[in-house]
Amino acid sequence: MDQDAFFVSVEIRKNPGLSGKPVIIGGGGDRGVVASCSYEARKYGIHSAMPGRTAKLLCPQAIFLKGDMEEYSKASHEITEMIADQVPLFEKASIDEHYIDMTGMDRFFGCMKFASALRQNIMKELHLPISFGLSINKTVAKIATNESKPDGERQVSFPELRPFLDPLAIHKIPGIGHATYKKLSEMGVRDIRTLTQIPQQLMFKILGQHGLSLWQKANGIDLSPVVPYRERKSIGTQATFESDTMDMAKLKAIITGMVSGLTFQLRNQQKLTACITVTVRYTNFETVTQQERIPYTSLDSFLISKAHRLFEKVYAKRMLLRLVGVKLSHLVSGYEQIGLYNVAEEEYSLCQAMDRVRNSYGAEAVVKACIVTQPPRDEQGKVIKYNPRKNKKLIENTGEAEQAPEIRKRSKIRSFMREKGTTGTKSYE
Repeated sequence: MDQDAFFVSVEIRKNPGLSGKPVIIGGGGDRGVVASCSYEARKYGIHSAMPGRTAKLLCPQAIFLKGDMEEYSKASHEITEMIADQVPLFEKASIDEHYIDMTGMDRFFGCMKFASALRQNIMKELHLPISFGLSINKTVAKIATNESKPDGERQVSFPELRPFLDPLAIHKIPGIGHATYKKLSEMGVRDIRTLTQIPQQLMFKILGQHGLSLWQKANGIDLSPVVPYRERKSIGTQATFESDTMDMAKLKAIITGMVSGLTFQLRNQQKLTACITVTVRYTNFETVTQQERIPYTSLDSFLISKAHRLFEKVYAKRMLLRLVGVKLSHLVSGYEQIGLYNVAEEEYSLCQAMDRVRNSYGAEAVVKACIVTQPPRDEQGKVIKYNPRKNKKLIENTGEAEQAPEIRKRSKIRSFMREKGTTGTKSYE
């Protein structure tokens, strides 16, 4: 089940006067990018990820809206709750897409009848259009969903598999991007029927393991299961101090470092979070938590400010603290929308640049300045500079030559997160 132009549909629900008009979410600025557009706008050749300037040239009369991620996240939760109440097993693939396992439902209701009734209930209760495709596996169901849009439903049974897939263009297969499509087109492969006739060995030689996966999808083969959706899926980290503290500047710096590390992991895993939780433990072992639901995001600045506000709420007794922790939950797969939600495009570029450095040189190769501690000083108060030759001799003398490559890889930045007496733990639920 997939929402039709989800962001636009939510805006139309708020303002019915937009119905039937070319509406574009995002792309309003000189460097903006289209995040979503109505089907009326798509008739002019506009699509997601297109530069806003190009969209304006193609459709000057289009209505550009900035977008409201908080409203879209709320609508996504409403849809998920309705699906969870009525189906035995489902997977939330993204903010507007769900896979539902209907195995065995035909014995009681009939799968098509049940799915159609669910779709009608969602549209009636939430006033949002949704389409679905019903088939033998996730790949064919997704293709059928895309073919039924907008506002449609389609069933592809096993006997109908080949007549349905063969005439379609290869770009209809999930996982075929621009580069792959160009390479296959140059070979004369433009429809799925032609792709199925290529030997598997040749597909592996051309595209490697990805080529074999595409060949299987073209033949209607997909063994990936529907992964049960758990709303409490989360990632978190916490630090226990050797000496209890109530240094607010230090505590906030540690929280900043924690959030930065977690968002780095989120972006690497192509996930977004919709809930943030801050935990503190006082010197008397009393533990207090505070959480807040937020729009789907993986951006540092927004989550850091939220974490600081939650910390100020939860730290009410002004006692010494022995532990502080941060958890991001309600995770879904997806990417941050560029050029939307009052966040400058420079921040997205900064996050991407920092992530590239961290992936190459380690998680602490570049960090927020506020979490960096003062450098070590000698007896005269002068900064002790890093000396690689001295470190090399130290490694040789202590018999750690085998670990030398690993030691050299470690970041030279010393932060509160690595301070003696502070232990960090990361956990997944």
